[in-house]
Amino acid sequence: MPTPELDIELDKFRELVGAALAEGGTQSLIKLTDEELAVLDPDALEDVVVPTPHLATLSDEQRQWVLGTALRSLVSRGAVEVTNIAELDAVLKSEGTDSGLTADVDMKVTPEVSMALTLRRTASRALAVEQQTSNGTVTAFVFVHSPELLLIEQVTGGGMHIFTLASKAQDAAKMVQALVDPFGVADRDGKTIRLDASALTTGAVDKSLARVIDNALVVSQLMVLDARPGPLLTTYASDREVWAVHVESPQDPTGITAQEVSERTLEERIVKLIKQPAA
Repeated sequence: MPTPELDIELDKFRELVGAALAEGGTQSLIKLTDEELAVLDPDALEDVVVPTPHLATLSDEQRQWVLGTALRSLVSRGAVEVTNIAELDAVLKSEGTDSGLTADVDMKVTPEVSMALTLRRTASRALAVEQQTSNGTVTAFVFVHSPELLLIEQVTGGGMHIFTLASKAQDAAKMVQALVDPFGVADRDGKTIRLDASALTTGAVDKSLARVIDNALVVSQLMVLDARPGPLLTTYASDREVWAVHVESPQDPTGITAQEVSERTLEERIVKLIKQPAA
């Protein structure tokens, strides 16, 4: 558990960032690759739920090579300053000898990098989004710190992590909505259909819903990550319409509904997930 002192420091940090966002509004923060994140915060590969799709395809030997390249990239971009270069040089020069010299990289990072690493690790809850198309999978995470401070991390199939700071849930929802309905075809609200828990697996669903499932070009899943399982929203987007299937909780097999949704309703559904009360 964090110490009270660290809690106070984190709260102050959130307050300062939130106040700055209130003045400047939602803004891009930084872009980092899988391997750059692995260099900057190696423990996060296990501690943070965000995937690293590019690193996952590499062998151990390839991984070591790309991590070295990633460090050079970070330094050249000015995102990182290595403060013990002389010590590292001595280790490199000693390779092939019996000196046994070793050294850890001592790094200083920019405020943008520090902010991204801190906020993705310390959120009270998050909304996970997975978009599946014929081109592959794209994921995004909305890390919720307060109504005025949200970190959005979009992860491309190639392992690029795009960080954005949002000052309100509506801004974060619009970014998520662009993944869920990339063609902008959500234009009407249909009737709400209640589903049995086995309906989606057995195919015993309304003909309209079955049609969009069969013809979906984009299938997305949105899940609240918290101390206890939260709501799950699955969306199916064709070239004409978007349907949303909402599951209130895994323990509630009766709370499953499906509805064709308009742009406004889809945004409201996403905002509600982002604002879901913490467990």
